[in-house]
Amino acid sequence: MSTKRWIALISAAALVVVSIGVNSLSYIFTRDFNALFEDSFAMAGASYEETILDQGDSNERIAVLDVSGVIQDTGPASPFAAAGYNHQSLLNQLADIQEDQTIQGIVLHVDSPGGGVVESSDIYDEIVAIQKNRDIPIYVSMGSMAASGGYYISAPADKIFVHPETITGSIGVIMESLNYAELADKIGIDFNTIKTGPYKDMMSPNREMTKAERDMLQEMINDSYERFVGIVADGRGMSVDDVKKVADGRIMNGRQAIEAGLADDYGKLPDVIDALITEQGFNNPTVFEYTPTDSFSSLFGTSVSGLFKKNAETELIQKLLTDYQAPRMMYLYGER
Repeated sequence: MSTKRWIALISAAALVVVSIGVNSLSYIFTRDFNALFEDSFAMAGASYEETILDQGDSNERIAVLDVSGVIQDTGPASPFAAAGYNHQSLLNQLADIQEDQTIQGIVLHVDSPGGGVVESSDIYDEIVAIQKNRDIPIYVSMGSMAASGGYYISAPADKIFVHPETITGSIGVIMESLNYAELADKIGIDFNTIKTGPYKDMMSPNREMTKAERDMLQEMINDSYERFVGIVADGRGMSVDDVKKVADGRIMNGRQAIEAGLADDYGKLPDVIDALITEQGFNNPTVFEYTPTDSFSSLFGTSVSGLFKKNAETELIQKLLTDYQAPRMMYLYGER
């Protein structure tokens, strides 16, 4: 066999090995390991529990909810990633509050750059429903960041407290995708696309976007933006025009947010809890927070992710294998 044939054979074998390896890694990183243990944990109950922060009257309780991280419904956690924001768990907590008549107040602690348009709307709808059906006070404590979708879910609260260094604002909508068509052309990559209409591959990374496509997407973005502005105006008792003066995507610190009417006062989480108790006339309430319940998958995920967290190559592979999704509208400040 000639040298060229040997080289071709080895190259083909290498491609097969790489293909199998990538598919295997993709399976490992994206596999829902919770399903493997579903029967074992069927009786484990909810994915969260109540942790008492201050014991008092059991019929007069204040719930502390935490929204930390990107507000995005990523589905079941991978065993290769430590637990983070859990969208369904938060919605379940808000649903529990709807039914629990002993809960007389809420403190929502927000430390988030925002996230998905739909997920932010989910939380907003639940908060407004609680205000309508339960008529209980809701105070927001903003952490280091409560921007874009983080502000969206805070807007309907009775009061918003910030730290002087809180990053907030970023009222607006973003939608983006990569375009590597020119790079692909330089290295000789061709894309074979079969589609049923001229817009089926809109925002495809392998070609330039047309003006017609950009106009369509801009109209969608504008609709979401107007809803965002309207929610802020309703929640803060401001006019739409006044909101739009600062609703250009800009971020601001705590002082600027108060001056712009987007926040009420300074205060960290304990201060906000105390303010709710004092201002709303509570006598001796029990204050509790929702904390995640330990599970095999979360413990396994934490331990395994710890093995790889300092390996940049592994993190990149994991991101490429698990983070791909079609372009979507986001209430988000910073990187996706």
